[in-house]
Amino acid sequence: MKIGMMSFAHMHAYSYADSLQKIPNVELVGVFDDDLERGQKVAKKYHTKHYKDQDAFLKEEMDAVIICSENNRHKEMVLKAAKANKHILCEKPIATTIKDAKEMIEACEENGVILQIAFPVRFSSPIAELKKLIDDGEIGDIIAFRTTNRGQNPGGWFIDKDLSGGGAVLDHTVHMVDIMRWYLGKEITKVDAIVDSYFHDIDIDDAGILTLEFENGVIATHDASWSRFAEYPIWGDVTIEVIGTKQTIKVDANKEHFRMFTNGAKSLSHVFYGNDMDFGLTQDFVECVEQGREPSITGYDGLKALEVALAAYKSSEMELTVKL
Repeated sequence: MKIGMMSFAHMHAYSYADSLQKIPNVELVGVFDDDLERGQKVAKKYHTKHYKDQDAFLKEEMDAVIICSENNRHKEMVLKAAKANKHILCEKPIATTIKDAKEMIEACEENGVILQIAFPVRFSSPIAELKKLIDDGEIGDIIAFRTTNRGQNPGGWFIDKDLSGGGAVLDHTVHMVDIMRWYLGKEITKVDAIVDSYFHDIDIDDAGILTLEFENGVIATHDASWSRFAEYPIWGDVTIEVIGTKQTIKVDANKEHFRMFTNGAKSLSHVFYGNDMDFGLTQDFVECVEQGREPSITGYDGLKALEVALAAYKSSEMELTVKL
């Protein structure tokens, strides 16, 4: 299978490219990046060809592309890739507006190509194990969720609203909304949120607290932020607590680590030894393309997660409950 990468603006691109190299019978045939210095450096690193022109890149023979551009460019790249009949794995969030997300989904359907959204948390072993316990009835009926996704401020284009579409709340809400929807099989109908910049002197949000209600009455809270400082032992956390009628279980996707002490500014580090979520995501995408099956995480899943994140901004700005 021949796969190309479109932009290395997002840091996850490197992890996906590394993953492609570990999968048998998969070739990274080229990199499109109009940041010439970055594109050339990446092409050299992965022993492939750099393209500075998007249209020339998409004319090359390949089965699929992985898009890791700035958020506001997802739509442009997905539409062009779909028209070129390439299957697509697109970094989250799917887009920066609902309208754009719907156009992207429709374009992929019309051209008969797969659109998978990059929610790698589904491929965390503890997160997947909890899904199995829920499906097996071990937790009973779900009453509520408590989730967190708190990390470090990535800076760069992430804090430029024109390029990112939103700050920490957009960046760190979509992951856990996707997991809750996956666990429950229901949609969120009400969103209340407080969103602001508390930890950095920036013109974009770096934290938010969300209260959510699902269509069947299940309630949830979500804590999304860029609150972790550079010397923190680990990049951040991804946690979910599921409160059920039989038992309550809490999972931390980054808990599988050992503590390493060293001399220097960062004396304590948490070294992760668990499974590679990004590899699981990439491998699943490759299998979807090989088998011609529906992706595990669809464009619609991306759309529903985006709806909740954008509703949080509206709720905070207007100081009211937003109904979806």
